[in-house]
Amino acid sequence: MIDQSGLSLVVFAGGFDRVHYALVMASAAAATNRKTTLFFTGRAVLALKAGDGWRELDPADDGSSPQERNAHFGRSGLAEFEELLEACVALGVTVMVCEMALKAIGLEASALRSDVPVVSGGVVTFLNDAPADGRMLFV
Repeated sequence: MIDQSGLSLVVFAGGFDRVHYALVMASAAAATNRKTTLFFTGRAVLALKAGDGWRELDPADDGSSPQERNAHFGRSGLAEFEELLEACVALGVTVMVCEMALKAIGLEASALRSDVPVVSGGVVTFLNDAPADGRMLFV
């Protein structure tokens, strides 16, 4: 049975660790039958850019590059960025991208990944999607 309370995550920070952990939270929530939405805004939208755009995210909290941190996670037996994003897609997580953020960064929606079904919208779209009794987290 689906938990109707759901989880909505606003991913607004562009640091690799924050985006990676948002994917961890979203995939875990979806795996436990919660309606889950990721709303990418700010520099976090780079995570959805085609051609490994996640490599353009800001450095990790320890100062390492996204590539270095991702490799560290893999060596440590933890899920890497692509694994988590694929899990989110497979588990039915709604992935939204903020139209305002795309404009602010100078990206067109056509520059986003084709393997991730992305819903384009704004804050109103995101809020209308969020269950009234759900949880909202900012990452």
